[in-house]
This record gives sequence, C-alpha cells and structure tokens, in this order.
Amino acid sequence: MNGLKKTKLALMLAAGVSMLPISAVMMTPAAAQEAADGEQGGDVIVVSARRREESLQDVPLAVTAVSGEDLEAAGAVDITSVQKLTPNATIEVARGSNSTLIAFIRGVGQQDPLWGFEPGVGLYVDDIYIARPQGAVLDIFDIERIEVLRGPQGTLYGRNTIGGAIKYVTRRLNMQEPEFSAKINYGSYNQFDQILTGSVPLSDTFAIGGAIANYSRDGYGENVFTGADHYDKDMIASRLSAEWAPTDALFFRLAGDWTQDDSNAKHGHRLLPGVSNGEPVLDDIYDTRGGAGDDNSVETEGYSLTGEWTVNPSWTIKSITAYREDYTETPIDFDALPVNDFDVPAYYANDQFSQEIQALFDLGAISGVAGVYYLDGSYEGAFDTVLGNFGVNAPTFGDVSKTSMSAFADITWDINDLWSLSFGGRYTEDETDASVVRQTYLGTDPSPFLGGPDRAPFAESSNFTSSRKDDRFSPRISLSYEPRSDLTLYASYSEGFKSGGFDPRGNAGPEFVDADNDGQADDRSVTYDVITQGFSPEIVDSYEIGAKGSLADGRIAYQAAAFYSLYTDQQITVQTAEPDPVTGLDTFVSAVFNAGESEYTGLELESTVFINDIFSADVVLGYIDAQINEIITTVADPNTGDPVQVDISDNYVVQNTPELTWRLALNADVPIPAEYGSLRLTAAASYRDEYNLFNVENEGSETDPALPAGTPALDPDAYTLVDLSAIWDLNERWRFSLFGRNLTDEEYKVAAYNFAGAAQLGVDGAYSAFYGAPRTVTGSIEFRY
Repeated sequence: MNGLKKTKLALMLAAGVSMLPISAVMMTPAAAQEAADGEQGGDVIVVSARRREESLQDVPLAVTAVSGEDLEAAGAVDITSVQKLTPNATIEVARGSNSTLIAFIRGVGQQDPLWGFEPGVGLYVDDIYIARPQGAVLDIFDIERIEVLRGPQGTLYGRNTIGGAIKYVTRRLNMQEPEFSAKINYGSYNQFDQILTGSVPLSDTFAIGGAIANYSRDGYGENVFTGADHYDKDMIASRLSAEWAPTDALFFRLAGDWTQDDSNAKHGHRLLPGVSNGEPVLDDIYDTRGGAGDDNSVETEGYSLTGEWTVNPSWTIKSITAYREDYTETPIDFDALPVNDFDVPAYYANDQFSQEIQALFDLGAISGVAGVYYLDGSYEGAFDTVLGNFGVNAPTFGDVSKTSMSAFADITWDINDLWSLSFGGRYTEDETDASVVRQTYLGTDPSPFLGGPDRAPFAESSNFTSSRKDDRFSPRISLSYEPRSDLTLYASYSEGFKSGGFDPRGNAGPEFVDADNDGQADDRSVTYDVITQGFSPEIVDSYEIGAKGSLADGRIAYQAAAFYSLYTDQQITVQTAEPDPVTGLDTFVSAVFNAGESEYTGLELESTVFINDIFSADVVLGYIDAQINEIITTVADPNTGDPVQVDISDNYVVQNTPELTWRLALNADVPIPAEYGSLRLTAAASYRDEYNLFNVENEGSETDPALPAGTPALDPDAYTLVDLSAIWDLNERWRFSLFGRNLTDEEYKVAAYNFAGAAQLGVDGAYSAFYGAPRTVTGSIEFRY
C-alpha cells in the first residue's frame, strides 16, 4: 500500500471512530427488539458468526443478524429481502432467472452465474456451503435467523469466501413437546401460499420434524406473444429432519430439503423496437414478447448429517457431512421477441459433496475454532446460441470439477478484562479441471448437447481440457477493547482469496486479442493457449474498525464499522459480440481477465432506539466509495509498433455497488386491551443510490453510431421503496398480518442484457431490462400449536 493510500485509510478510519458515538446518540435507529443489552433493550442477540454462540456485541466482525420474527415484521419474502436490512449489500435475482442468486457485499461478488465461476459471497444453509447460485434464492420459512457477515471470511468457515457470507439458520426441533403451525398468505396478483411446519418428539432424546411450503402467484406482467404469465411464481419447497440427543454430550441431525420451481421463464422487457419486424416497445415494464418458450424448471435437493460431541466443558468436536445437487432447464430469450434471432436454451447441472470437521474449544483465556474442510464439486452446463436470422446455432458445453482442501483456525486470547486479541489463518488448496467445447452448426435445430441429433459441426472454435492448481495462506487478526460492559471497540485485518478458473464460454476470442503481450494481434493458436491456462486468483486485503454497544440504559443500541479494502487481480468478465475466428460470423464472446487493482472505502451503521414503551425506530446506513484504480493492457505503439502498456481503467466501473444505501423504519407496539393480544405496526423506507449493473457504464445515449435513435439507460436510477406492515397476535395460537410492499409502485431495474449497437449479436440484438416487484399487498393468517 503506498503512502497516499495509507494516509487516506487513516483519515477515513479516524473519521469513522469519531462519528460512532455521535451517530448513535443523534439518530433514532433499531434493528430488532432484542438488540440492546440493557434495562430497556431486552435480550442479547446471540449469533454463531464465529462458529460458537456469543453476544453480537462481543463479535469483532461486521455482522447483520436478523431473527425470523424480525424478517416477518419487515415483510421479507425471500433471501433477497435481506439487502434492505444490510449495509453495502446487493442481493438480487439474476437476469433471466427466478431462483439464481446474485450477491455483492462491499463491492465484491459474482455477476456471472455460469457454472465455471466461484461465488464472491458465500451462502450457507445450516453451515453447509452452497457452491453455485442456481436455486439459491431461498424463500423464508421455518427460519431461526439470517446472519450476514461483511468482509472476507476464511478463518471461520469451511469454504473461503472473499466478499462475505450469508448464513441461513433453521430452527432446531423441540424435544419436549410437539409443535405445529399452518400459515396462509393471500394477496395481489392472486398470490396464494400455504406453509406447514411441525415437529414431534418420539422420546425424550429423539424428534422428527418437517416443513412444506407451496408458493403460487400470477405474473406481474404477460408474455404478449404466448399469453403466458410473466414474473409469476409456482414453487414448492420442503424440509425434513430428525434429531437425536442420546446423552447430554452427543447430538445428531439428519436433514434433507427439496425444491421444485416451475415458474415461467423470465425473458425481460425489451427497451428498443424490433429490427426484423418492427415491434414497438411495450408499455408495461413487466411484459415481454419472448418466443423462446415459457417452460422453465429448477430442481434442488440436499442432504446433510451433523454430529456434535461435547468431549468436556472445554472441547466440542463437530462434523458436517453434506451432499447437494441442482438441475435447471431454461429457455433464455435475449432478443425478447417472437423471432428466434438470439435465443439461448440452456441447462445447468451441479452437484457437490463436502465434509467439515471442527474443534471448538474454550480454555478460559483462550477460545476459538479450528477445522479442516473438503469439497468435491462437479458443475456442468450447455447452451445453444441460436441466431435464427443467420441460420446458425453456436452451442457451448462446459464441465468443471473443483476439489478444495483447506485447514483453518481462529483463536481468541482474552488478555485481561479489557483487551482481547483474535488471530487466525487459512490454507486453501484448490484444483480445477475444465472441459470446454464451442461449435457452430448450420441450421437452428437443437445441438447434440441439448438433445438434438448427433451430427458433425460446421466449425469448432474450441475443444480443450485443462486444469490448474491454486493455493494460498490467508491470515486474519483483530484486537478488541471493552472499556465498559456496554461498549466494544475493535480493529481488524483480514485477507480474502478466491481461486482461479476457466471461462466456461472459452473460445479463441476475437482476432485483436494480444495475449502474448508482443504488441500485435495474435493468431488463433496463441490466444487459444492463453484461454486454456485460465484466469488467476483474486485477493482482497480488508482493514476494518468498529464499535458496538448501547447507551441510555439500553435504549439505544448500535454497531458501526469503517473499512478499507484493496482488491487485486479482480476477475472481470466482459461479454460482447465479435466475428468468430473460424466462420467469420458474429458470435457470443466472453473474456475473463484479472483486472489489476480496485479499492473500496466505506462506513456502515446499524442502530436501534427505543423511544418509549410504544415507539422504536430502526436505521441501517451504508456508504461506499468504490474505485477501479488500474487495468493494464498491452497494445502496439502507433508510431513504432513496439508493445507498450496502457491503463484502460477509465473504460470500466464497479458493478452492483450503490454509493449510498439506507433504511429507516418506525415501529409502534400499539396499546390494546390485553384480552385482544398485541399489535405491532411498522412503516419503513429503503433507499438505494444509482449504480452500475455491469463493469461498463450504461446511462443510455441520445445517439449511437449503430443506433441513431438512441438507447435508454440500463443502469438503475436511485429509488426508494416504502413498506407498511401490521402484525396482530390475538393470542399464542393465532396471528393475523397485513403487508404492503413498494406502496409507491416504484419502477426499478435489477438486471439487464446489452448486446445491441456496437456489441450487436443477431439482427435484433438484445437490449432488455428486468425489474423489481411492483406494489403488492398480502394478508396472512397463521395458527400455531
């Protein structure tokens, strides 16, 4: 780190520390009724962010912890709702999908959900790492809490995650008495959900339980070409578990989950008139004309066995064995028109086996966790690129296997009553094997990869099998200071690491690629050699200071953090249309390169205040200054022809990272006669600044050399969502709820396609956007026993 960066970091951190107590006093925040450890605040929030149960205030990490009750009060529908409650996080559904997750935390994530890429943010369900984003948009039911850890996580978790971790924690079964709940939701667009959960103890030491949820909803819009619903929902999810505690020292949990999502394919709203047939832009942003088909299927299932052995009061051994698989079959209509000018039918198939062994220890002044982790994953897929107006089909098939072995430890030393030092490290060794085939067929029939007839391709631009190994030691250290029981200060450094891989779309690329850095355009063989070597690992060095505590006898609770992250060798994916080096026809080209250096500087605040016995307020605030410092490439000097290095960082921007996000919620526990139970009202506003969907800015243009009529912006504008909820607990058995979401009917983009103009692919190209949900109202009735 150079001197200027060190100075900037020091000033930013000092400013962050100075503002924390002031912000806690001046703002009227809250994250949950249980947030404060004081006379007014109630219970302490207990989290397992460091793989052991402890107070949120004592954890020297930036952690957002939201209980199942608080998620319901916030009107959360699925895991993407958590982005409203988490500073500096973008958690959305991927473009052209209903259930594929896109997650960014503090500027680090994964935009491209294809099978060859590792997530930048790790998703864990009951400590089981979900290796691929397909089927990862989890609905919220039968949940204990969600924890979001911001910044690199490697010394605590089985799989290294460079940007952060999202932990989805389900409830343990009640071994004392049976439990049962039934819930019905009915709302806008004929929403009709049924959710059943229950458990039964079969003895004092053994219980079984399960949950099943059926979600259905008409579409927000329509596919006006086929008449099918667009943005609909048709999904069923279930879980089943058995828990056995034969002694006080032993616990076992066998669990399985299954999901079937048959919601219609999501094709996007085209923002430009059709070229082939002149179709005008549709008035309703939720409508489409996609002709690729509406049938869409996503199947996921997983099985796990967890065992815990409390050897003695100081040592606990834990084993987590898991297997997961998912299969997606979907038609992707890039052009969003009836013509098959640019249609991409595809399938994704992923499976993984993981084994983790942990040793948790508490030796008085020394406590912590150490473990080993093994992952064996196989990820494959294929897609046809059907360019109907050209009469060709250019399919791609890819198969990636990943073997990861690692050892990690995180140890806390309580130096005295005031000071604690935590230090840890992780060694990761990843081996990646990849096979990629890219071909071109004459005609638009399905390729052999997608069930078409076995036939010889017209041309083959790639057909390779390659492998690479990446290994890294990643350290972490933090220092905590607790001058009072209601205040914890900390400073930390951690390194995040994400292994390299292979572009699953890998081909020889366009002719202008200068892969050997000789200042000249390469021939096909040189570029091909570089493609088969894959892309390198990326690294994040993260520095953080924070404060957690409560004031005014627990009426105000807060946690705040200031951070600086240096992101090096970032894996950037750029997709465009270029002439195929074999056929000369435009084809879909993807390039992945390690982009040089980026840096992120930010502040975060989560706070709660109990104004009086009736009113409380919640505040979540995130600010981030995200910059790409340099992207170096080699070009030929126009005068001498010699190779020279140039910085092209001005051509790129940071994606999925709004500069400012905030949420303000006011809660009222309305006084009603005790015989009528309790009533809570919540009004909330959530704001997200404008941001970029891709690494290339798209604010639209009035004129474009290839599109004289101009183009509207694809990047989202700033927007605010207003939500209201009312939850009436008549008694311990009955709950009645009413939720209004996006009540101002804000229109906001969450994803897009851009293959138009200079990046045109096909005659019509692709220039489409996907939008968040419109105004909806949902009523719920729940019975609990």
